[in-house]
Amino acid sequence: APFAVLFLSVGLGLFWALAAALARRARLPALGFVASFTALEWLRGVIFTGFPWAMTGHVWIGTPPDQLAALAGPSGLSLMALLAAALPVMWRWLGLVASGVMLALAFGFGLWRLGQPMPGDRDVTLRLVQPNAEQSLKWDQALADEFLGRLLDLTAEGMPADLTLWPETAVPFMLEYAPTVADLVVAASNGRPVVAGIQREEAGRYYNSLRILEGEGEERVRYDKAHLVPFGEYIPFGDLAYDWFGLRAFAAQAGATYSAGPGPMVLDLGPMGKVLPLICYEAIFPRFVNAAPERADWMLQATNDAWFGVWTGPFQHFAQARLRAVEQGLPLVRVANTGVTAVVDARGRVVAALPFGRMEALDAALPGALPPTPYARWGDGPVLLLLAGLGLLALRRPRRNAH
Repeated sequence: APFAVLFLSVGLGLFWALAAALARRARLPALGFVASFTALEWLRGVIFTGFPWAMTGHVWIGTPPDQLAALAGPSGLSLMALLAAALPVMWRWLGLVASGVMLALAFGFGLWRLGQPMPGDRDVTLRLVQPNAEQSLKWDQALADEFLGRLLDLTAEGMPADLTLWPETAVPFMLEYAPTVADLVVAASNGRPVVAGIQREEAGRYYNSLRILEGEGEERVRYDKAHLVPFGEYIPFGDLAYDWFGLRAFAAQAGATYSAGPGPMVLDLGPMGKVLPLICYEAIFPRFVNAAPERADWMLQATNDAWFGVWTGPFQHFAQARLRAVEQGLPLVRVANTGVTAVVDARGRVVAALPFGRMEALDAALPGALPPTPYARWGDGPVLLLLAGLGLLALRRPRRNAH
């Protein structure tokens, strides 16, 4: 859809344009731009369901300063990057020195935090299954058995894992119409639980779901994706178009698009701990993760990034998911159809990963969790207050002498 690329680019560019327009009205335009740009970037991640992709602060992911996300989240990282650029503009050499000191402190804090002891791994063996089903062939009916066979074969390799993880929409069948598939899944895992991406249907609505199968094929618990992709998984106001005009192509209630689940959930997996499931796009939203009803022991992102191809999309998506681990102090396990499939510890470091674009399984331990971070407790509130203060400072006019 070329028009979508055009309108998305123009729409996102309006946030930058508005930030520049606001900065022009400030007494200190450079500081005004820092405050307005960071605030509008935060707004971009919230308004109209949000799109916090490729924020300025994401440049720090994978470097020591990204540990500041545990204090201030991604907007705090954006603020630091923009301030580092603005200070020399405002105060030349003095600003350059101040910028260097700020960055040195950020690197020092990050290195200190990364050097702190980590909690031990949980006594759990995970198996991450990467079937590498090409997007152009994934829903080909003639290949459905082959792709299911890849998942089953990789699950059955070697000793059974305590918990096996399959990607988003990994199974090309629906259990409501092919109930024997559940028997095949648990037979491959020797009855141990499998978290599988399997769509489901209920009362004429369809859901993008993770379904946990175990034992003799029973479904232990499930999670329905709550934060859907606009125009990808649903059409805004699609149900109204069906109710008013009978246009079923846009309506979830007619089975033409997905329906949203109730919201973030924490699933209790017993010995495997409590997990916060995130399906694909949901992992780029720090506010969605913070909205979980209770603190989990780990996070699971199941995704199908095959439609990105081999371009930068899967790697950008993975980088943003890594930042959720830093923000929350929780390990992240990511399982993807073609990659990136990896295990990330509670400080955002990759401890195990599969090669991209390979049909393979990865057995890995489940890293331990850290105590709740300041960002997990308070979210974006402190940074928004700081931005408000910077904005007022940028706008403030100097006092005139009485004489």
